[in-house]
Amino acid sequence: MHAREDQRLALAIADATCACIHEAEVFLPHDVKAAIDAAIMAETDPIALGEMHNISDNIREAERRRIPLCQDTGIIVIYLTVPAGFPIGEAALKEAVCDGIREATLSVPLRPNAVDPMTRQNSGDNTGIEIPPIHIREGPELTVTVLPKGAGSENVSRIGMLLPSRVDEIAAFIVETVLLAGGRPCPPVVVGVGIGGTFDGAASLAKEALLLPIDSMDAYEQEICSAINELGIGPMGLGGRTTALAVRIKKAHCHTASLPVAVNIQCWACRRATRKVAV
Repeated sequence: MHAREDQRLALAIADATCACIHEAEVFLPHDVKAAIDAAIMAETDPIALGEMHNISDNIREAERRRIPLCQDTGIIVIYLTVPAGFPIGEAALKEAVCDGIREATLSVPLRPNAVDPMTRQNSGDNTGIEIPPIHIREGPELTVTVLPKGAGSENVSRIGMLLPSRVDEIAAFIVETVLLAGGRPCPPVVVGVGIGGTFDGAASLAKEALLLPIDSMDAYEQEICSAINELGIGPMGLGGRTTALAVRIKKAHCHTASLPVAVNIQCWACRRATRKVAV
């Protein structure tokens, strides 16, 4: 009896994961689409405006045809919330998520992106050693959140171990990271920032910041976003008013002798989705 119930729960998690991936790959969140529309309204450069209209057309065509927004369907980063006392363990949870990703690879479809780091052999199903990254936290209900992360934006992300006395240089480090990235991450970008924690913790915070709504920046985030937009990199790196749609920051306490700052850049297709698992 217990085995059948565990199997039912695992199947529900796999189905929710697959459905969530399809939603994230095809439909941009409303706040991201609103930010893109606002960037179109604010743009005056004709080349930049043309690129923004291309992006807008791409969004509508993906929705109409129910196909992924981008050929780089990314590595699927997973966040689970699990109620206390949930009857199946972590290993079974992770395997159910992997089953959902394997199914999504075929049904969405997803480009197989997971390769061995040394041999470059492709697993063929977007799973592999420590892939997908799965973050599990306790929560009031069972939910699956997916964050597809393409390589173009991931490759220009950066972490710095600043001295504690350099708090006033954090903003400059973030802006410099976007400047160095240029047009490679397909701007206008969303900039996720992790401040504090540990070396690895700051990177995790930066990626989690990409899950935050981009229509509610605080004054510090808005100040950094404005400084980035003054760089003039613009849509697809061709110049223009909007280089970043938003900057979002997550913080954690850190060691008294360190100040980790991580910047995880996301392209204009800031894809994310959450599904409650029916159990």
